[in-house]
Amino acid sequence: MNSFLPIYTLWKREIVRFLRQPSRVIGALAPPLLFWFIIGSGIGKSFPQLGGSEVSESYLHYFFPGMVIMVILFTSIFSTISIIEDRKEGFLQSVLVAPVPRSYIALGKIFGGATLAFLHGAVLLILIPLLKIPISWTSLLFTVTILFLVSFSLTSLGFIIAWRMDSTQGFHAVMNLFLMPLWFLSGTLFPMESAPFWLKILMRINPLTYGVSALRQSLYASSTRLFSPTPLYSLGITLLFILFLFPIAIITCKRPLK
Repeated sequence: MNSFLPIYTLWKREIVRFLRQPSRVIGALAPPLLFWFIIGSGIGKSFPQLGGSEVSESYLHYFFPGMVIMVILFTSIFSTISIIEDRKEGFLQSVLVAPVPRSYIALGKIFGGATLAFLHGAVLLILIPLLKIPISWTSLLFTVTILFLVSFSLTSLGFIIAWRMDSTQGFHAVMNLFLMPLWFLSGTLFPMESAPFWLKILMRINPLTYGVSALRQSLYASSTRLFSPTPLYSLGITLLFILFLFPIAIITCKRPLK
């Protein structure tokens, strides 16, 4: 148990810091919700019966998984900013000189941020009854699983970028350069079938596409006319994304700070 104490301590610190800053909830939830409602209501009629499900799937339904992923993305960004703040306060330097493996430091910080991102995304599942989405307990369990995996992957990416940054302004600029294109090219705003050929290629090699696809399939099991690899395949791609990013996060953590 003592070997995992540093992980738990860093994880708990992220949770406590979040509880002391409740405005972060509004910052993470309000923009995606407004974006979802405005975009969904404004262009919803341009996408009738997306997916061909038994329930006529409006654009608000189609956009819902992407909106949940956006909440996770925003929360991941906010949580990894703490790395820059910890460096300025001297806390990060104190942690690095402690006799603790760097992998524990990376895991504690990433797991804390991923937990917050997951909880933010999971809160939006209360909209499922309001949207009249039929979902089984098995599908709900799969939904929760994919939400956490996406949270962990995006937080890992944020950790890698934040570790090398010394200002929040530069961090936001770089994060927007990496994360927003990932989100736009994940099939959240428009189906892959309607995209030009070159854009389809980018969407297929985008690992976040498979997270969104898995989430959409878990919510709308009968959607068959959209890009829909099997749920297990999408889950596997998301796991590979994590297995690719987390070792890089550990290597990055082992490098000296600027």
